[in-house]
Amino acid sequence: MLLAQSEYLLGRLDPFLDIQPHRVSRLVFVCLGNINRSAFAHALAHKYGANTLSFGLSASSGNSAFHLAIDTADRFRVDLKSHLTTDITNYQYRDGDLLLTMEVRHAHKLLEAGFPIQAIALLGNWATPHRIHIHDPHTLSREYFLSCFTLIFSAVTNLLKYLAEENSPCMAKTHYECLSNV
Repeated sequence: MLLAQSEYLLGRLDPFLDIQPHRVSRLVFVCLGNINRSAFAHALAHKYGANTLSFGLSASSGNSAFHLAIDTADRFRVDLKSHLTTDITNYQYRDGDLLLTMEVRHAHKLLEAGFPIQAIALLGNWATPHRIHIHDPHTLSREYFLSCFTLIFSAVTNLLKYLAEENSPCMAKTHYECLSNV
């Protein structure tokens, strides 16, 4: 986490912070297993009308979300009970996709896999408080799950508000009013 913050302060992460809202037609949330962080971000963004999906860099497609992720998501009125994981090998990139990663290393793995740098961003850039690295809660406590999902909730809703204000094609205009109350 400190390394990511240092890279941010030195400007090394700038390519992963600037997005072009008018070019974003779909939000794609990325983490390692697609059972916690990206699953929650995907379901949350979908709840507010965004065109969205998620995948994991090291996942097996077709698995359920982790039980603590399901329980924690319920506290935010987000349903993960029907979530099924998707591995990167089952994801098809489309022009207009914005790949939102939880960690800097995820962004670098996407670059290594050949995804365009302008299509990759760090989700934590929109979090309040600002948190470039959103740590994986998988082996941690219920309390950390809540802390992690609170951070993701903040990042996703702030990003969606920004995209809606900028008339991004990924946002359904009918849901903008819902975001103003978040």
